[in-house]
Amino acid sequence: MNPVRTLKKALIAAATVALCLSSGNLFAAGKVLKVAIIAPSASNDLAFTQSIVEGINAIKAERELDVAITDGTFVVEDAAAAIRDYAAKGYDLVIAHGSQYGGSLKEIAKDFPKTAFAWGTSADTFGMPNVSSYEAHSEEGGYVMGMMAAALSKSGSIGVVGPIEVGDAKLYVDGFVAGAKAQKADIKTNVNYIGSFSDVALAAEAARAHLAVGSDVLTGTAQMVVGAVGVAKTKKAAWFGTQANQTVLAPEIVVACQVYKWEVILKQILADMDQGVLGGKKYAISLANNGLVIEFNDKYELPADVKTIGMDAITAIKEGKITVLK
Repeated sequence: MNPVRTLKKALIAAATVALCLSSGNLFAAGKVLKVAIIAPSASNDLAFTQSIVEGINAIKAERELDVAITDGTFVVEDAAAAIRDYAAKGYDLVIAHGSQYGGSLKEIAKDFPKTAFAWGTSADTFGMPNVSSYEAHSEEGGYVMGMMAAALSKSGSIGVVGPIEVGDAKLYVDGFVAGAKAQKADIKTNVNYIGSFSDVALAAEAARAHLAVGSDVLTGTAQMVVGAVGVAKTKKAAWFGTQANQTVLAPEIVVACQVYKWEVILKQILADMDQGVLGGKKYAISLANNGLVIEFNDKYELPADVKTIGMDAITAIKEGKITVLK
């Protein structure tokens, strides 16, 4: 062992610790952060919850983290209990992955001022120094796929299966409709919000209703879309997905999916924590920062001109030439 090199490493480590302490950083240099995620549906839902799980797993490939996940907490009271429990156990970052959890988080975070909390999708930090918020500009990918859907449709009718008219779900639907209208002004866009994020049967029923009036292209958002995709598959109606890649559900009909890459903002949150910042910031994923990515299904025979429409729209949004939902 080289004594000079050893001494140098020790001095650097001591300087790093001193810097952390002087900046008010609550986390010791080199500490493995404990991160907890509370989410409303299954970790493999091919939608909202899976997107955050894949995001944190991408981070784990780059830095060591101690991660715990409590999924399936659709009942807000159950989620609140899990949020409080993780904070009480000393987790450094508690992520409440659901817009329905905001009210509970606002109250719980007050009791744990040394714990970092993050929640989404939302742009509200409640003015609290230990709460961060994050959102997805899902209207951007919605616009891109709406344009392609209008160009692809032969019937001139598109069906949208929405969950509850809030958060990134509403943004996606509004963006999709706007994109379809921009591509083909007389396109029929039938939107049906079923009032649930998780009711697969209602989603299937809504899809059947869309097909009954002639829609040959469908889309939807939230974990309940597995029901809609199943119905679309029986009639070979094209499907555009969002939040996670849903190709595995029906490779023969899934055209493309807007995939959330939450690791883009999770890196920022953790980097801020490394500097002693527990919250008070708003983060967002978009096409421009590659937090939103359009993934095409290679097994779907998409006409080249339709794909070009989508690719051109992606570029235009990234360059600021198209502003979705002005």
